[in-house]
Amino acid sequence: MKKILIVDDEKDIVETLKFMLEASGYSCFCAYNGEDGLKMAKEIIPDLIILDVMMPKMNGFKISRLLKFDSKYRDIPILMLTARSQESDKQIGEETGANEYITKPFEIDDVLNRVAKYLGN
Repeated sequence: MKKILIVDDEKDIVETLKFMLEASGYSCFCAYNGEDGLKMAKEIIPDLIILDVMMPKMNGFKISRLLKFDSKYRDIPILMLTARSQESDKQIGEETGANEYITKPFEIDDVLNRVAKYLGN
């Protein structure tokens, strides 16, 4: 079973994503701040990470950068979720190695389709 790490400080979003992804046959792990998310990513080495940008303790851009510049984790696809839709934010997301950039509010089917694209499910 493919492992997905969801890192977001909005509990409702985490719960919704977890429910939908588990219903689609994925195993989900959740973290509610950047520091825990980074630690968990290194512990469980997920098949994919869904990562919020604006979070306490460490933002998603920093986590993405730290993981993508480490050969052990650089191949893990990162889908970045954010309420910030400015072009400059998308650019930063791409520069930090995020594979996809999804703006909130998002369509759950869109997220599921993008997950499937990377995990071939």
